[in-house]
Amino acid sequence: MAEKTNEYRNGTEVEQTPAERGDFPDRVAVGHEYILNQQTSQPAPLPEEIPSVLEDSEDAKRAATRKAVTQTFWSLVRHQYKKNRVAIYALYVVYFLFGIAILADVLANDKPLYATYKGTVYFPVFKQYLADLHISRWSQDLVMADWKDIEKSGDVTSAVWPPIRYSESDQDLTNTLSPPSGEHLLGTDGIGRDVLAGMIHGSRIALSIGFVSMSFAIVIGVILGALAGFYGGWVDNIISRAIEVVLTLPVFFLIITIVAMVQQGSVWLIMVLIGLTSWPTVARYTRGEFLRIRNMEFVTAASALGFKNTRVMLRHVLPNSLAPVLVTAAFGIAGAILTEAGLSFLGFGVPPTVVTWGSVLNDARNDIHAWWLAVFPGFAIFLAVVAYNLVGDGLRDALDPRLRD
Repeated sequence: MAEKTNEYRNGTEVEQTPAERGDFPDRVAVGHEYILNQQTSQPAPLPEEIPSVLEDSEDAKRAATRKAVTQTFWSLVRHQYKKNRVAIYALYVVYFLFGIAILADVLANDKPLYATYKGTVYFPVFKQYLADLHISRWSQDLVMADWKDIEKSGDVTSAVWPPIRYSESDQDLTNTLSPPSGEHLLGTDGIGRDVLAGMIHGSRIALSIGFVSMSFAIVIGVILGALAGFYGGWVDNIISRAIEVVLTLPVFFLIITIVAMVQQGSVWLIMVLIGLTSWPTVARYTRGEFLRIRNMEFVTAASALGFKNTRVMLRHVLPNSLAPVLVTAAFGIAGAILTEAGLSFLGFGVPPTVVTWGSVLNDARNDIHAWWLAVFPGFAIFLAVVAYNLVGDGLRDALDPRLRD
């Protein structure tokens, strides 16, 4: 029987039941809530557990916001570039060519990587680097030594040779125009030089000419294009007319004429000439970007704060104008490689003692039956030019905001 209690209301005693008082014996108080014993088998979460769940959700939101904020322009470009599989494979080819060029002396050389000569340990390939830099010197008996003959004489007790045991300048007049074989994987040329060794070392010349010449072109083009686009007026008129004049010149024939006049062609001369005739394209793109960016709000704000024009150009405008320059550089490297190959093929490139892909291709004209002298260097030139062009296409698409996700 429910227990009743009395309460006085307006001077009158009134009886109350437990239900009227809110006193339920079949409920258990947990924290600040009441739970029916008959309808639940799990305890309710404590109130102090609820804020922790809210805090976790807030941390997740903050992390997502932080990730979105830290996504830079170049991260977007990298993400967009990775979507182009052909450009990614072309970039792998460029990396492969870089590796070949850097490790050329380790891959093809007439000196061993490691040798024990008369009880003394030598690293001939690396010691030759130091000798060329005048940091170290060979002993008198090893200055002009042929390590292959030394190994045959028995003075070398142990040696580790490169995969190709020939340098690009080794001549064997008893084995000229030899087709590909086990000894010479890509055959030999007209004076007995190993074609594979020449192509490995020729990759260093080709990439060096491409990068150094475009470095000259980028420096000149960015400086002139930045001045023309930022200042405008008579500065823009003079630089624009200079760009138009250089663009009308027949670059290839101009380089041939200068090399023929000098009569002492060198790798550096070819690099400088290609760079001095390739800057107008870089200057035009840089000028256009400066004209577009110089009127934006952040540039106006920097000028209003009293910053010098040099600082505004270098710190604010130039970093936002380099995207088209990178695309131009990729195409320019491919063009420089092709120009050098054409010059060497015609005999106006590097000196005859320097082996390049174009010079090996030139040797194929002397004997039409030596197909390997035309196929392998021609394929290397084709592969390098196509790879750089595809990398340039990928960069151009990645920098286009209309193609982004």
